[in-house]
Amino acid sequence: MSTVAANLQALAVRIHSAAEAAGRAPSSVRLLAVSKTKPASAVRELYAAGVSDVGENYLQEALNKQQELADLPLTWHFIGPIQSNKTRAIAEHFDWVHSVDRLKIAQRLSEQRPAGLAPLNVCLQVNVSGEGSKSGCAPADLPALAAAVAALPGLRLRGLMAIPAPSDERAAQERPFAQLRELLGQLEPGLDTLSMGMSHDLEAAIAQGATWVRIGTALFGARDYGAV
Repeated sequence: MSTVAANLQALAVRIHSAAEAAGRAPSSVRLLAVSKTKPASAVRELYAAGVSDVGENYLQEALNKQQELADLPLTWHFIGPIQSNKTRAIAEHFDWVHSVDRLKIAQRLSEQRPAGLAPLNVCLQVNVSGEGSKSGCAPADLPALAAAVAALPGLRLRGLMAIPAPSDERAAQERPFAQLRELLGQLEPGLDTLSMGMSHDLEAAIAQGATWVRIGTALFGARDYGAV
């Protein structure tokens, strides 16, 4: 068994246990494999082990991997900050975008989504920790943004995403996830996605309703930023 496959087995146990502890069906939590700085070969190993949803933060790295892995039926998620000059390529080459945080970006993604493709699944990124260095809309601005994005024809608004400030304390981990869940509940019914939780805090995220957990290190090992 490869290291990636072994890591996936251990991660599946964590997700299953966390879901059961929260009184949830383990199948209600989906795994998004975050492969930034990792080679296409690692993604191929993961696909062989049963994972087909792949998240990328860097556009050019993602496009290169998509070319290398074009023979696999992968679902590609963009999860990094979005610059205006990158929206066309994102709209053309991804199935999901988790990091929409302003209307201008959403409008460009909608306009540039090819007519032959299904609407692009999007989540709105919310800055639940109030960190000046973090992307994400302010919670107070979320209702208006959600209403505007939901009306765009090339997009399908699915839910919310957050990257809270890291903490080693379980209660501190859960608070921003609970806030994101409450914010989702205040929006129009029909939204079904909470993209939250990473390798170090997935249990807290699942306890508060995460439907996607975005996992990199626990699957692939420590990242090598020199490889990007």
